[in-house]
Amino acid sequence: MDKTEEQIVQIIDDNRSVILEFANDVYCHGELGYKEFRTSEKFRKFMESRTERIEDNLAITGVKAYLNSEEKDNFSLALIGELDALRIPSHVYANPDTQAAHCCGHHAQLAGVIGAALALTEKNISEKLNGQIVFLAAPAEEYGEVEFKKTLMKQNKIGYGGGKCELIRIGAFDDIDACIVHHISMEGISAGTGSSNGFVSKVITIKGKAAHAAAAKEQGVNALSAAALGLQGLAFNRETFRDEDCVRVHPIMTKGGNLVNVVPDEAIIETLVRGKTREAFTDASLKTDRSFKAGAMAMGAGYQIETMPGYLPSLPQAVPEEVLEVIKEVSAPKKVDTDVVKKHGGGSTDVGDVQHLMPVLTFNTGGASGGLHQSEFAVCDEEEAYILTAKIFALSAYRMLKDGAALAKRVKEEYHPVFQSKEEYIEFLNKFYSVEEEEIWERKVTK
Repeated sequence: MDKTEEQIVQIIDDNRSVILEFANDVYCHGELGYKEFRTSEKFRKFMESRTERIEDNLAITGVKAYLNSEEKDNFSLALIGELDALRIPSHVYANPDTQAAHCCGHHAQLAGVIGAALALTEKNISEKLNGQIVFLAAPAEEYGEVEFKKTLMKQNKIGYGGGKCELIRIGAFDDIDACIVHHISMEGISAGTGSSNGFVSKVITIKGKAAHAAAAKEQGVNALSAAALGLQGLAFNRETFRDEDCVRVHPIMTKGGNLVNVVPDEAIIETLVRGKTREAFTDASLKTDRSFKAGAMAMGAGYQIETMPGYLPSLPQAVPEEVLEVIKEVSAPKKVDTDVVKKHGGGSTDVGDVQHLMPVLTFNTGGASGGLHQSEFAVCDEEEAYILTAKIFALSAYRMLKDGAALAKRVKEEYHPVFQSKEEYIEFLNKFYSVEEEEIWERKVTK
């Protein structure tokens, strides 16, 4: 490391207590996607006195804090942290007001971003950055609460369920040339990213007919039974999914009736349909639709299947050697895995959508145990989860933007995005919107 990089590390070490306080406060106050008002405000207040200007209320709760705006035409680099948590009320640090818990480690990303800001906003460091830095807090990376997001769409508050997708749509990435992102990992420190699944989301409403469940059951149309048949049909379809396509379909039932002595007249299923390629999840989407249509037909029920775009698959991307060097140095004696670019994950992230438009450098740190997206998740090493994350964010940004932003410009020049414009991306994503419905079958009951 050069003298400036040594200073960056020292500033972050000197502010260890500030970073840990921020991280632990967010950890104990998890909020769900597009509802992260407290977390967003905390991030905004932290950045307000340290950066030149703030843009907030982006995609409802998103925040952008700008540094070195006068260098924006040379290069603009975003450091991204995600605001939202997961609904896991059994977690020891679940927020009792929201039932949300940071069991995916997004609070560690935010701690890393604000820790990096503490160092990079120092005048004698920022003046050596030949580019603009945007500290970006992004909403709603976890794709849950689909019905809630549908409500926001109907109110014209959002266009997409994923936070970065929505930020792209409203132009919040228009002034950014490349990004650096982080995720916590059960497997320790790594640099680069492999591929991951893309998906579409569905809300499937089965429409039945209410009747007294004991005295006049034959007069009803049981929506719950139709939904159960649909789930069975989907289960039988699983053997048709190719292993290499990494298809994942995982429904939940959010409604199965209203009262135990009334034949259920409505059942609602939410599901994500994932696959390694667009072709894979499109095929699985059709099979999912067929299953629930068949269940509805068998019971004489109606249905509405609403499909919405989710996330595009993530793309393999290594970090440049100059950034890898400093990640290895600051992580020593722990090893840094670079083989992640060869791996595929069954999960999904809206980082993949950003990758379809610009380069995104990804790194992981460890410091957590118990597994992601589950109540056993725990931060077991605050130094690695929070402090090392801040150092890698800051040092990577410095290396990208020093010396006229030569490295950043090279990374952008060598990158070949899938879409050449935001408009092209939006046009493609909108093709996945569809609503298909059939009314309840009329039938006569003979006594």
